[in-house]
Amino acid sequence: MSLGPYQTLLAEMVSPHVLKVTLNRPEVRNAMNTQMGHDMLDLWTRLTADTGAVRCVVVTGAGQAFCSGGDLKQRDGMTTEAWRLQHELFERALWTLIDLPIPVIAAINGHAFAGGLEFALMCDFMYASKDARFALTEASRGIMPGGGGTQNLPRAIGERRAKEIILTARPFSAQDAFEWGVVNRLYEPAELLPRVMETAEAIAANAPLSVRQIKKSIRYGMQMELRTAYRFEIEAYNHLIGTEDRIEGIRAFNEKRPPNFSGR
Repeated sequence: MSLGPYQTLLAEMVSPHVLKVTLNRPEVRNAMNTQMGHDMLDLWTRLTADTGAVRCVVVTGAGQAFCSGGDLKQRDGMTTEAWRLQHELFERALWTLIDLPIPVIAAINGHAFAGGLEFALMCDFMYASKDARFALTEASRGIMPGGGGTQNLPRAIGERRAKEIILTARPFSAQDAFEWGVVNRLYEPAELLPRVMETAEAIAANAPLSVRQIKKSIRYGMQMELRTAYRFEIEAYNHLIGTEDRIEGIRAFNEKRPPNFSGR
């Protein structure tokens, strides 16, 4: 499986089963331009078609920011049609990301503003540096969140607080993000990536098919009436009974050894 090279992303296997993806435009706080949209869409599409050895993805930013949102310098003077086409590209990239069958963890190393926060909210969960900042600033620029922000943020922190954040366009701190449920954990800047990698490795050590079915069950079940979601969960569960990894997991437990999962 070939991933890249990309002009705006660094995609590197940092262990046998963990892929680290770095947004790599530090000179503009990793703002998303058209090329980054193409690069992200290509990467997520390739991983959806064939994950290969990848069992978990970690996304972070180069330099001092995670992502500052859309590249407003590139957008300055854009025609309405060009703007819409670029945004459709971003939409496809984000929807491909959220449909990725393997877990994606965001490591928020600095500011995650506007589309950068929306991108992070499309990941399965996020850890953040204690000095990170967050905001959905679109209302102060004459637009509105268009990368899932008005849907994902209320689902994470509740409708009333999300309205306050989005309508005021004011930044909030990493501590606020943690207390409100936007991020799972906070770390000192130097500790962030090592801790995220520990979590990614823990996920990658589990049965790959189990992890995929769990992610799918949570994501789609949350959109269903509860009894229907229960049935969906059982369907996902039943797909695992006949797998080699289920047999290996039980055998390893009884033999008192770590399991050797193959993804079959």
